[in-house]
Amino acid sequence: MAVATITTKSFESQLIVPTIVRKPLPAGQPREWYETHNRRLKAMRLAIALLDSGVYHPANATNRRIRNTAARIGIHPPSDTTCRMVRALIR
Repeated sequence: MAVATITTKSFESQLIVPTIVRKPLPAGQPREWYETHNRRLKAMRLAIALLDSGVYHPANATNRRIRNTAARIGIHPPSDTTCRMVRALIR
């Protein structure tokens, strides 16, 4: 019986980010809708990055750690509200 194995090379110095096809947001929504939508996307990106780095409990996701993660993945520092959303997503 033959067993197939898949090998991948890991490069610590290079962060491989998949390309995301972005669609334009729907027109005609109130400004708060766009702000909330973008805040949720940012919180989701940060929550995923924290989970990938080993932060599995909201108590370990301090504002400082969330902001350091944001700097590491190259996005603007989140507000306190976004940090709360990240902790809620990790829950």
